[in-house]
Amino acid sequence: MNGFLEVFLLSLIPTFEGRYAIVYGIGMGYPPWETLLAASLGVLLLSLVLPALLPYIDRLMLWLEGTFLRKIAHLYLYYVERVRKKAHPYVEKWGFIGLTIFVAIPLPGTGVWTGALAAYLLGIEKRQTVPALILGGLLSMAITLLPALGLFG
Repeated sequence: MNGFLEVFLLSLIPTFEGRYAIVYGIGMGYPPWETLLAASLGVLLLSLVLPALLPYIDRLMLWLEGTFLRKIAHLYLYYVERVRKKAHPYVEKWGFIGLTIFVAIPLPGTGVWTGALAAYLLGIEKRQTVPALILGGLLSMAITLLPALGLFG
């Protein structure tokens, strides 16, 4: 598979996202600029699409609760509750900046997917959500890019 496409597709996976796609791409020996561009495009795509898509995912999960796939819906609801508890202090106290910081922290359980869900759950307007997701996603990538390039040891 083409390295650019590989990094781009990895940057769309929840919790992996652009921050770990960069580490993967650089670790695989792909050109750093190509890797950075592919991961950035993934973050941008997620940041634009997820805020619009989440209401439909909610409806789908509510429908799944009445089917044999209810375990998937329960897993989603468990994840939603975890996100609400984890992100609420950041977003409630600092709003846009809190959401940006929450997305920028390069740890599992944070990131663009979780930040988009947190913004949706906490009722943050899309015009604030999208820039916070983009900025936080790019900051997260910058935080992981420097060690991946060997700039810290």
